[in-house]
Amino acid sequence: MVLDPGPGGTPGLRAVLGTPAGPGPWPGVVVVHEAFGVDDVMRRQVARMASAGYLVLMPDLFTAGGARRCLVSTMRAVVAGHGRPFTDVEAARAWLASAPGCTGRIGVLGFCMGGGFALVTASRGFDVASANYARLPPDAEAALAGACPVVASYGGDDPALKGAAAELESVLTRLGVEHDVREYPGAGHGFLNDGPVGPRPLRPLLRRVARMAPDPVAAADAWGRIEAFFAAHLRGGSAA
Repeated sequence: MVLDPGPGGTPGLRAVLGTPAGPGPWPGVVVVHEAFGVDDVMRRQVARMASAGYLVLMPDLFTAGGARRCLVSTMRAVVAGHGRPFTDVEAARAWLASAPGCTGRIGVLGFCMGGGFALVTASRGFDVASANYARLPPDAEAALAGACPVVASYGGDDPALKGAAAELESVLTRLGVEHDVREYPGAGHGFLNDGPVGPRPLRPLLRRVARMAPDPVAAADAWGRIEAFFAAHLRGGSAA
């Protein structure tokens, strides 16, 4: 589907919609993809959340030219905390909020780069946020002030994010934000993915250097926590 984010957003913003089976309305979830863009793995993450009973929308932040042309500017935006990608994420949230099939309660779920967007937007109109192997904003305390409840997962074997889980836990505790932060020993970056990601020639390097690989055991536990946390804050109950 295509969204119109308006001024400051990406014209013709593409998005992936996931609709649960059965009658609505349902709570909504904006999924923010990782740095490799909208691939089959990310599409399956959308389908997973839809099967859990959420109306899901994943905006393609690389609509304007693919990862090769958009990745650097998108990464700069998430560090700065503003810019076109944030307008696009807000467009997805606003679309869900106005959709007849949505209850109006909306969460944000992000992976890798998308996890960074989930942290920054946790104080921007969402009811719950899930950040997975996300780099913290430069001034995390300021960015997370007034944030909605946050559930976050990190891999203990992720060389790029050593100490990030502990730092996030500390910041959220100081701010009084309800949270569930966990680091999984032995898991690397991207452990919630159910398959390899990135350009095929680079996959061995990503696995060796970034420890980027699925971890079904850690993923099962993390998904259980995410689904329970989202159910509590978007439905007011526990996950089925």
